[in-house]
Amino acid sequence: MQINISNIPEKGLNLRFSKSKEWFHRFLPTGDDSGFCVQKIEVSCFVEKVLKNVSIKGKIKAGIELECCRCLEEFNFPAEIEFKYVLSPADDLKEDELELTYKDLEYNYYEGDVIDLGQIIVEQVVLRVPVKPLCNDSCRGLCPVCGVNLNIEKCDHKTQQISSPFAALKNFKANKER
Repeated sequence: MQINISNIPEKGLNLRFSKSKEWFHRFLPTGDDSGFCVQKIEVSCFVEKVLKNVSIKGKIKAGIELECCRCLEEFNFPAEIEFKYVLSPADDLKEDELELTYKDLEYNYYEGDVIDLGQIIVEQVVLRVPVKPLCNDSCRGLCPVCGVNLNIEKCDHKTQQISSPFAALKNFKANKER
C-alpha cells in the first residue's frame, strides 16, 4: 500500500484495507523460518499532512498462527495493534542524531513523494509476535521422558530431581586457620 504525499487532502485521508498472508510474507526475507504465519491483516488508519511531515495513526487486526514453545501445538494469536508515526522528509535527517529516545520510535523518514505503508504494517505485526509464545499461561508442555503432550494425556513417569553440581558444596566447611 503506497501513499502519494501530494494526493493527501487538507482534511486528511481515511484508509481501510485488508491484506492476505501472501502479501505479508512477501516483505520477509526469502527462506525466513520465523516460526509464525500471519493469516489475514485488516488495517484502518488516518493519514494527515502537516507542513512537510506526514502523520499516520491507525489500528491493525491480524490473526497470527504460532507454535507454543512448551507443547509445540499450533494456536491462533489474535493481535490488535494501535500505531502512530510521524514521517519527515529524509533531507531533514541530521547526521549527529545517533541516540534514540522512546519518542523516536514513532518518528521516521521518507524519501521522494511516496510512503510505503506496507513496511510500517509488517514492522508493527512482527514487533507484536511474542518471543516465547504460549497457547495459554497454564500450558504444561511435553513430558521430558516420553514426549506426550501433558495438556492432553497423563503419563506415569516421575520427574527426577536433578542434583545440582554445587550440591557437594552444601556441607563444605572452610578451614579458617592461616
